[in-house]
Amino acid sequence: MTCHSFPLRQSRFRFAARPHLKTGSTKKNEKAATSHRSPNWKQNNMTTIDVTKTHIAKELKHDSPIISCRFDPTGKYVFFGAQDFKVWRWQWSGDAKTEFNHNAWVRGIAFHPNGETVLTAGYDGRLVWWPAAADKPEALRETQAHEGWARSVAVSPDGSLVATAGNDHKVKLWNFADGSLVKEFAGHECHVYNVLFHPDGKSLVSGDLKANLIHWNIETGEQCRKMTAESLCKYDTTFLADIGGFRGLAFDAAGKRLAGSGITNVTNAFAGIGNPAVVEYDWASAELKIQHESKAKLQGVGWGVVFHPEDFLIGISGGGGGGYLLFWKPDGKEEFHQFKLPNNARDLDLAKDGLHVVTGHYDRHVRVSRLAEKSI
Repeated sequence: MTCHSFPLRQSRFRFAARPHLKTGSTKKNEKAATSHRSPNWKQNNMTTIDVTKTHIAKELKHDSPIISCRFDPTGKYVFFGAQDFKVWRWQWSGDAKTEFNHNAWVRGIAFHPNGETVLTAGYDGRLVWWPAAADKPEALRETQAHEGWARSVAVSPDGSLVATAGNDHKVKLWNFADGSLVKEFAGHECHVYNVLFHPDGKSLVSGDLKANLIHWNIETGEQCRKMTAESLCKYDTTFLADIGGFRGLAFDAAGKRLAGSGITNVTNAFAGIGNPAVVEYDWASAELKIQHESKAKLQGVGWGVVFHPEDFLIGISGGGGGGYLLFWKPDGKEEFHQFKLPNNARDLDLAKDGLHVVTGHYDRHVRVSRLAEKSI
């Protein structure tokens, strides 16, 4: 793969919405924009996605605040990291949970595509492989991946490679099968918060504290492009600290769009006062297409973002303004709908059925919300 350098510039172009997402001033059009059928999901092909009907379908009260959460590939389980230094597997149809003793705060959770192995990246710098479905899980393999916190982990689409990012300013590539180091990517000059494989499996993208995105060629290790979302980072001259960065990253299924979440309009770095925001890039051109924010200028951080298969984005906000799910159309600067959560949220994930979103909360709860009417 050849890498090229592209200048980053603001574009006036906006993604055109699909017909069923067309905006309008009438209630009829508003309803059409938020209620539509999802024919490609085998398990839910008779379910109408209507985010205006979003509600909490299930919640689990834990013994410690939640840091991270992910659905496993089957959607049967939710894995979550907590401040009790453990990761837990929750069969969310009930209350049963199973302990994975990583012995550190874990922000990074990822799965092999076959669902048999889960990987955890912790604030102790370790990367650990686990049998995902074991009754009494014991680590299969571990490595000291980073000096300081290992903040993020991702598995390649074919399952052969694992990528990690950490506070040592490095991005690393590992062999999934034996845990050996494949490559080390150096180019960030501050903590690296997130790393993600492009859906084609040939590229990586990593995002750091200062809102820099770096596109890497996996085969050569070459840095292809660098993009900076200046609105998502601020240096506070009073507290002499940087605040911001890419707290969440996501590609759409086709790999044509890249979204990153964080905080903007910061007025106090020490207190984390600012507004949640999501920036969206066209991957081919590296152009910043739009910045999504909240209509009410909520106080908080955008801790995560996902693309929904029906062509809208879902973000999570947590902070002084409370916890919210925010829903944006591709061309909408402000959300077309928001859902108030009971408490500050720290992470989110979308199930493969497109119907359920899991959120992890400071009040020691994991909550699964359903993006449709309540089941009878």
